Amino acid sequence: MVMFMKILIKNRKAKHNYEILNTFEAGISLLGPEVKSILKGSCSIGESFVVVKDGEAFIHQMHITKYDKIDGFNEQISEVRQRKLLLHKHEIKKINKQIKEKGLTIVPLSIKYSDSRRIKIDIAVCRGKKLHDKRQDLKEKDMSRDMNRKRHE
Repeated sequence: MVMFMKILIKNRKAKHNYEILNTFEAGISLLGPEVKSILKGSCSIGESFVVVKDGEAFIHQMHITKYDKIDGFNEQISEVRQRKLLLHKHEIKKINKQIKEKGLTIVPLSIKYSDSRRIKIDIAVCRGKKLHDKRQDLKEKDMSRDMNRKRHE
């Protein structure tokens, strides 16, 4: 059986601001209206980050807009509450071991929807890029774009 994953939300700044060292796929604990908002595309992971505490992983600053077609219950849910990530213990231990190094952090890369009706989030252990690294990446991207243009002329 082939699993199909549709990318719903992408963190476009992550690859520009960070050097990605290792990636993981995690489930996320959500409430019903949050799932509907994410499927609608009303979510932002640009400023969010992951924290490992007491053997559990939590995502902070993930903004999910309140679902507008539901009343009452929806008002009790905070838009930027911390949400638990569902990972295996050995994955959490591996992540915790890696982030003990100086300068490493965990950021979300994308939110996906699988054909088994599950919302997954790709997270990555990253190191922040310096300004000169970002400039070098932009220079390489421009050069490859120019070469592709010349080939197609």
